[in-house]
Amino acid sequence: MFVRNDSKTFRFCRSKCHKNFKMKRNPRKVRWTKAFRKAAGKEMTIDSTFQFEKRRNIPVRYDRDMMATTIRALKRSQEIKAKRERVFYKNRMSGNKLRQRTENQALIQKHIHLVDTPAIKNLPQVQKVAQKTKLMDVDMS
Repeated sequence: MFVRNDSKTFRFCRSKCHKNFKMKRNPRKVRWTKAFRKAAGKEMTIDSTFQFEKRRNIPVRYDRDMMATTIRALKRSQEIKAKRERVFYKNRMSGNKLRQRTENQALIQKHIHLVDTPAIKNLPQVQKVAQKTKLMDVDMS
């Protein structure tokens, strides 16, 4: 734990984080940090399940029934959080498939000379023939 002059305390999860703090690295610019992932929109930032993870400094007297309900509630909240994270990920990756396909097609067009399959090598010729027949069909009608 590190305590600043203005009584602000910092808890570090491991020595790697403490060393980066000492080097005055901005956590929003270091790609592996939670701060970066949230700032870049890679993780959820606002969700009601985060309220359960807050650190509480008030000790509570042990009660068996309360512990049982707490554990059930924790499991349920973890299920809800996992489901929301899956939905968040799906929404984030929704346009990715089309973009990946166009990138792959551009890569193949750029390096077509490396492709060994005759069907793909003749693809530009097939496309030209298909385009000509399409133009002829348009001219006929």
